[in-house]
Amino acid sequence: MIKTAYQKGLNFAKEMDLQDPLASFSDEFHIPTQKNGDKHIYLCGNSLGLQPKQTASFIQQELDDWANLGVEGHTEAQHPWMPYHEFLSESMAKIVGAKPSEVVVMNTLTTNLHLMMVSFYRPTSKKYKIVIEADAFPSDKYAVESQLKFHNIDPADGLILWKPREGEHLCRLEDLKEIVAENKEEIALFMIGNTNYYSGQFYNMSEITKLGHDNGIIVGFDLAHGAGNIQPNLHEVGADFAVWCTYKYLNSGPGSLGGCFVHERHANNKELKRFVGWWGHNKDTRFNMRKDFDPIPGAEGWQLSNPPILSMAAIRASLAIFERAGFENIREKSEKITGYLEFLLSDFAGDKINILTPKNPKERGCQLSIQVKNADKSLFDAITKQGVIADWREPDVIRIAPAPLYNSYQDVFAFAELLKKLI
Repeated sequence: MIKTAYQKGLNFAKEMDLQDPLASFSDEFHIPTQKNGDKHIYLCGNSLGLQPKQTASFIQQELDDWANLGVEGHTEAQHPWMPYHEFLSESMAKIVGAKPSEVVVMNTLTTNLHLMMVSFYRPTSKKYKIVIEADAFPSDKYAVESQLKFHNIDPADGLILWKPREGEHLCRLEDLKEIVAENKEEIALFMIGNTNYYSGQFYNMSEITKLGHDNGIIVGFDLAHGAGNIQPNLHEVGADFAVWCTYKYLNSGPGSLGGCFVHERHANNKELKRFVGWWGHNKDTRFNMRKDFDPIPGAEGWQLSNPPILSMAAIRASLAIFERAGFENIREKSEKITGYLEFLLSDFAGDKINILTPKNPKERGCQLSIQVKNADKSLFDAITKQGVIADWREPDVIRIAPAPLYNSYQDVFAFAELLKKLI
């Protein structure tokens, strides 16, 4: 659907919901309710996704197996715990555009980022700098700075920030190319958040990866705001590694496990330095405790400890919904419903609203980051009091994310009408 096909009025939103092939999936999620019993309009999947109703039964199955089987649950549970992480690999691989062998669910995002940088950030006296977008999520910046310090490199010297131009909010690829042209002999790593948490900008991963590899630079991405939101096509793009969380668009619950991608070209490189643990050891000899470490080929070889099954059960519950919905369908609705939100805001925005997020649907996910002229957090607080759960980011941005699996066009219409009224 193109922008001019959108129409004003509630009837159009209702008609879009009637035509929406994913409309029924909202019934599969718990939607928070207000004190008066009405459902909130939940537009915050970019911060914490809603709980699928089937999550409880998925976790309860593991609790029952633990109660009834004890340690035998590792092999005798309905979904045996020993290979449990493997039950997630195929579905997760579809979501990030990878081969199952290139993907593993383990640890949490920043832990995985550190593990990846141990292996893929190998600074020398000449080639040691890391490029990161200037407004990266703070945890990424902290992690990168700490890695530089670990190698006795001053971040003031070793960290290069890819910045928007003065007066702009979005990073330009030509500016990254200029950074490389000026510093290519010294840059060791690109560590880019593929969808920026603040602006919602989805970077061109293929061009970034090619730029890096053409200049001898390792390329990694943080998909925290991308996984389950956009299709990063990691294998085809050719990134060396990527990491992500699962509690935002992937609806796995607060603080749940993260995901990790290692491109297959690194799969059998046993010389690649890494921090290791027994769960990354050859499965055939894992329980022969006196064997030297023999890494499993692929991403599994970076595992440290046996996985937390209850958290993985929650991820499996959500991935099962993604499988039934089909990620192509999810992405198609994402473009439509986000475009509809943009259309409604533009209808009354005038010079009152500035949308930071790119207008091109291929350069964004379902998040729009908006600034309201002369407004402060009191506007956001007023929106919240009216039953909308959204997200505020200092100094003056409201992030709105209509998640395709559980948000409706009527949700978007109701929010736009409320914002129009308040401003």
